[in-house]
Amino acid sequence: MTITCGFEAQRFINPTVKNIPPSGIRRFFDMVASTRGVISLGVGEPDFVTPWHIREACVQSLERGYTMYTSNYGLPELRQAIAGYLAERFGLSYDPQKQVMVTIGASEAVDLALRTVINPGDEVLIPEPCYVSYRPITQLAGGVPVTVPTTMEDEFALTAARLEKYITPRTKILILCFPNNPTGAVLNEAEMQAIAALVKKYNLLVISDEIYAELRYDGPPRSFAALPGMQERTILVSGFSKAFAMTGWRVGYVAAHPDLLAAMVKIHQYTILCAPVMGQMAALEALRNGRQDVERMVAEYDRRRRLVVSRLREMGLECFEPRGAFYVFPSIKVTGLTSTQFAEELLKEEKVAVVPGPAFGSSGEGFIRCSYATSLAELTEAMNRMERFVARRLAFKHRAVAHA
Repeated sequence: MTITCGFEAQRFINPTVKNIPPSGIRRFFDMVASTRGVISLGVGEPDFVTPWHIREACVQSLERGYTMYTSNYGLPELRQAIAGYLAERFGLSYDPQKQVMVTIGASEAVDLALRTVINPGDEVLIPEPCYVSYRPITQLAGGVPVTVPTTMEDEFALTAARLEKYITPRTKILILCFPNNPTGAVLNEAEMQAIAALVKKYNLLVISDEIYAELRYDGPPRSFAALPGMQERTILVSGFSKAFAMTGWRVGYVAAHPDLLAAMVKIHQYTILCAPVMGQMAALEALRNGRQDVERMVAEYDRRRRLVVSRLREMGLECFEPRGAFYVFPSIKVTGLTSTQFAEELLKEEKVAVVPGPAFGSSGEGFIRCSYATSLAELTEAMNRMERFVARRLAFKHRAVAHA
């Protein structure tokens, strides 16, 4: 294709889009893709294949000719099943006809929620370290992201005392993602109650991303919307990617007050129309008959979690024990390297891929994210390689101090 001389494509790009940096995760994975023999602890998706009975439901739907559009809200049977699941697991009562919508993964649901409720200049509170998309999609919706740092000393949990310091008259929305990506942190009952009190006090709306709710190791799943008075103030977002090993299916959902959902579906119907019907049929099977699959995968993640935390601590890296999700977020400050230096040199020298902490916000400096959603054999080999790398770095640091 011939490019016309003098054409300035940059002049046509929205300044907000132009100023958003590319994902730190994707930039690092571009490096990984060009390196052979890498063990990747960077991918945020289950290593399990979607259980066969779920895949079979998709195959059968195709054989029966289910290839058409669905309602903008999604298949009525799936919405009914989602409402039933939320009632059974969290004690929440949603009208499947007016308060539940199927989306293209949980990511679309978060984007829809922000675009629906943000006015230009509204401030959105985002606990950090956080999922990489929250800041840019807030900006794309015209909002102002305000990050609230969490610390390893507090087990990366959001505290009400810290949160209140960041609330201003322009604050409108609080995004919660617990269990958390990248830290694996959860909120205990006392902190959830205290945060709920602030939500009422300052008349805020909560977007609760609960995609990792089922992947919890310290007790049953808990929804922020289940707290007294919080269901009407919470846009609950979740999906099938993590718990059911269905990342590529791109089926999520949102549950919210009927007025909020009716507004969200306006955007959804003009930009997406509906999630693929085949994926919705698979998701329906997952909810109906997938409980044992989830329990089996969570038990395996728990085994891997304990192995990785133990090995990281043994090699001298301070490490918070994650309570949920399938990530661990160890400190690498003892090595004297920045997060990016550590990740790049580990990849170059030992062919192990991890994600630098700043990819999840500035408070992630000094940390790396390791996913344990891979086999025990690969995790063990990756820990062996990382142990060699850390030992060399610590030995080098000690020699440098001795000669100073």
